[in-house]
Amino acid sequence: MKFRLIYPKWRKLRRQTEFHLPPHGPVVLAAALPEDVEIEFIDENVEPLPDNMDCDLVGFSVMLTSQIKRAWQIADGYRLSGIPVLFGGIGTMLHAEETLPHADSVFLGEAEGRMEEVFRDFQAGRLKKIYNYLEDFPPIESVGTARRDILNRDLYAYRGVQMVDLVHASRGCRFNCYPCCVGYLGGRKFRPRPYDRVIEEMASIDNNRLFIVDNSLAQNKDWELGLFREMIPLKKKWCCHPIEEDDEVLDLAARAGAWYVYQAIFDTSDHIRNRIRRYHDFGIGVEGTILLGLDDHTEDGILRLIDFLMEIELDLAEFTVLTPFPHTRAYDDLQRENRILSSDWDDYTTDRVIFEPKHLSGERLQELHEYAWNTFYREESQNYKMFKLLKKVVEMEKADETYRPRRRDLIGRKFGRSEP
Repeated sequence: MKFRLIYPKWRKLRRQTEFHLPPHGPVVLAAALPEDVEIEFIDENVEPLPDNMDCDLVGFSVMLTSQIKRAWQIADGYRLSGIPVLFGGIGTMLHAEETLPHADSVFLGEAEGRMEEVFRDFQAGRLKKIYNYLEDFPPIESVGTARRDILNRDLYAYRGVQMVDLVHASRGCRFNCYPCCVGYLGGRKFRPRPYDRVIEEMASIDNNRLFIVDNSLAQNKDWELGLFREMIPLKKKWCCHPIEEDDEVLDLAARAGAWYVYQAIFDTSDHIRNRIRRYHDFGIGVEGTILLGLDDHTEDGILRLIDFLMEIELDLAEFTVLTPFPHTRAYDDLQRENRILSSDWDDYTTDRVIFEPKHLSGERLQELHEYAWNTFYREESQNYKMFKLLKKVVEMEKADETYRPRRRDLIGRKFGRSEP
């Protein structure tokens, strides 16, 4: 049977350099499909939707809240033409009830070991309206290598630069961060994949640069140490979310190819200052992720935070505004206090103020968000800071003789400079 899988487009952050990474959810889903399913994948962010409707079933893999309305729009067209529609992905799980009128079936939860049932039901003409596995996680050992063969790799280069491939080493998260919905989606228990399955998948990826998309690698020190030891022979270069603040862990991470980390900067403490310094001491770059608009944020506090960011020598920074996504503590609090100003999911892009801040006006918070971007990139543009980070990875690759210059890896073409 022919299964068309669509990844809908969404509007990117206004100030962020726009590039597109190969999406992770669709390739993970594809690996869980029955062998007799013929899959056609379309990422609307990098290619147009086909004019024909030559498929037996169309699926929508929705990651973000800001994708959901576009997914509904496309799905309605398929259903009018008599093509059944299946929804899944993180965005679907956050908006399940709203999605039901636009779908023949909604799948909630992780796909491994469950797609056989869904497709068997479809072929028998008894597709269920909802398959709910949200609190019934498959054995983590069943998570295999994602099917990246469904991707058109030539579409995921930015001005000649080869970008990263996404991979995950664990699921679930033991933390319960205020703006985050991972506890709802993947559970509050840390579920690491067996090392051999992770290494097998990483080794299979024809790209030396990876993004380990786990919510945080800093969840179990012994697991981190084991993972990084196993990764050293791969000689991959990778970025990730936070790593344990421990010399042994950081040393092994650097030896395993840690390129840079995404580190939340939530205050101006010496703890944060030292954490950034320690990453740099081990040759690991840092992209600060800064969330503005929390209830303890005042105008003076935000201005001090921006000044602090200029002192601690971040390699890059990304500024977002608190956004109350469904199934987060932030949503529950702001909804209860009647402070959410928009229920238009297209507004939930993390660069718009869509709630009433506690200590300043929404208009002023929006201005401070813009000021933060302008101030941080005043001396060096975002493109130039990205160039330096990319230059670093090329130097790392050359040092261990894994650098492979390709048409898609001409850094100088992107930035108008000779190749480093």
